[in-house]
Amino acid sequence: MKRKDFLKTIAMLPLAPAALQLQGLHQLTSGLPVRAKKMPVLFIGHGHPMNAILDNSFTQHLSSLGAKMDKPEAILVISAHWETIGTYVSVNPAPKAIYDFGHFDDRLFRVQYAPAGHPGLARELVRQVQSTTVQEDQAMGLDHGAWTVLKFLYPEADVPVFQMSIDYSQPAAYHYQLATELKALRSKGVLVIGSGNIVHNLGMVDWHDMDAKPYDWALEFDALVKNKIDHNQVDDLVRYTGLGAAARLAVPTSDHYLPMLYSLGLKDKDEPVTYTYEGYQYAGIGMRCFQVG
Repeated sequence: MKRKDFLKTIAMLPLAPAALQLQGLHQLTSGLPVRAKKMPVLFIGHGHPMNAILDNSFTQHLSSLGAKMDKPEAILVISAHWETIGTYVSVNPAPKAIYDFGHFDDRLFRVQYAPAGHPGLARELVRQVQSTTVQEDQAMGLDHGAWTVLKFLYPEADVPVFQMSIDYSQPAAYHYQLATELKALRSKGVLVIGSGNIVHNLGMVDWHDMDAKPYDWALEFDALVKNKIDHNQVDDLVRYTGLGAAARLAVPTSDHYLPMLYSLGLKDKDEPVTYTYEGYQYAGIGMRCFQVG
């Protein structure tokens, strides 16, 4: 099925009777071919919501990255900003941008990003996961960890998007294991994006200067994580609480760190990792991004 026809069909499904909706979604999902080439996986250090309306080195990087990649059938975003008790996946056929942040700038609330959802692939995710029960969420839109990134990667909003939540009641090992169960989605044309920040300490940021010199502990932990990834020492990253004082400062809460573990959990053993961007904002937020595959 051509992308244009697929998007048109997805948009019409909510108007059909419930039984026909389920039948149509099953047909759409089964009709997606297994690709000879798997989609890559991204980790994006998304930083402050203000990036959504800025033209800077980070947003330019996102635009360039999106232009280089093959267009996926759909995008799954695992973001720091959808935390739940239990794991959920959005089956909303028409998710819209959620302005889940403070009143930093009026222009942020005028940004519109409303791609189609993909209930079929969301339910395929539910079927693939064996280690836990993934529940459906009918209403979830796109939190700012998703749309502030996607508006640069795919500015036309012409790729369906769905999100999976992060169960904050679970340890890091749970999230890494769950990620390994999502690998088959990559062969169905799904681009998976973990959106968070490796270094993220809002209690110590310099809010007066986005380009402030990063703290020594921020530099230390970011370099440590990069080294662990380079040497396939992911178990150490799962047990990040044992990585010393710099880790405790860089990851005071796990919400922004866990999306990185999802991106690494989707990596096959011998796949390369390419660092697509590195930098810092407000001294205490690390903006490192990488691509798997």
